[in-house]
Amino acid sequence: MRLLHTSDWHLGRSFHRVSLLQAQRAFLDHLVRTVREQRVDAVLVAGDIYDRAVPPLSAVELFDQTLHRLAGLGVPTVMISGNHDSARRMGVGAGLIDRAGIHLRTDPAGCAVPVLLSDAHGEVACYGLPYLEPALVKDQLGAEGTGHAAVLAAAMDRVRADLAQRPPGTRAVVLAHAFVTGGTPSDSERDITVGGVASVPPETFEGVHYTALGHLHGCQTVNERVRYSGSPLAYSFSEAGHRKTMWLVDLAADGSVDAERIDCPVPRPLARLRGRLADLLADPDLDRHTGSWIEATLTDPVRPQEPMARLLRRFPHVLSLVFEPERAPEDPRDSYAGRLRGRTDQQITEDFVAHVRAGRGPDQEERAVLAAALDQVRLGEEADR
Repeated sequence: MRLLHTSDWHLGRSFHRVSLLQAQRAFLDHLVRTVREQRVDAVLVAGDIYDRAVPPLSAVELFDQTLHRLAGLGVPTVMISGNHDSARRMGVGAGLIDRAGIHLRTDPAGCAVPVLLSDAHGEVACYGLPYLEPALVKDQLGAEGTGHAAVLAAAMDRVRADLAQRPPGTRAVVLAHAFVTGGTPSDSERDITVGGVASVPPETFEGVHYTALGHLHGCQTVNERVRYSGSPLAYSFSEAGHRKTMWLVDLAADGSVDAERIDCPVPRPLARLRGRLADLLADPDLDRHTGSWIEATLTDPVRPQEPMARLLRRFPHVLSLVFEPERAPEDPRDSYAGRLRGRTDQQITEDFVAHVRAGRGPDQEERAVLAAALDQVRLGEEADR
């Protein structure tokens, strides 16, 4: 069986205030064309179809058009909701849409009810695990803990229990939206840390033949049976080095996996330039970036006059300008943003406590209170969806 694995479309998202709607439309045209030309048997979309819970009308219309095109090809499509999606909104009408071969899986209660696909070698049970917010689903799933690993383990126990009752030789595929240990994040994913712990061990998905992951925006292989497709477009300059692709997965009769990357259209390459303004304007080696979207980091000790206007004359698509003056190591004037880069919400709040208490950080009980407060904020955001 041939599967096309994609995720993290983020329909409705812009890139530094530049609309990506046409680029997203071009990607979805490419996806439909790939389904047709590669004789794909089923499409797997592992969450974050939209960029926010209430997407703009243009994004909803694009999604609707794409569903009609996929249904018109007669190719089953299995989709799960991600942490950016509103599961309740996306799940409206799922029962009716299901009859057209578009299978929306947004309810955690249905994680062990597979979409049954078939080929000449028998059935493939395709289980959709929507994004599972631990505080909202742990009791429903009977999880033994409060983190992502616990709720996904409970969901996978249900999947394996259902699979055990199916005919021998049934192949199994799982879609999930999570941060799996071994994956590499970028700057454009929303933090899903709960109690300071977000990662899920890949062993959670043992017992199935292929796990189609969403959430991380870089295409990557956790192991041969557990993969991220990544986002089809770059959504931050941290993705400048990404090759944006989908996975074309051939699932053999014995459950073995052969996967190939299918490149996605690139609307405009990304470039991160760094140096003094005069050097960036004069360096002939940078001519290749005149057509790129650019993040320029200026290291001049003193801020130059009209830096953006001067850069735009050479690089018409500069979108981000950052100032990081050259300074001695440990200079106390190092930017606040730079000190926070790469740190979790928990680490930032603990550092703040230490700062206001003259270096005395929170004890174990206080750290637990901070973690609970952060989880409550996140839970409130999810409940509003």
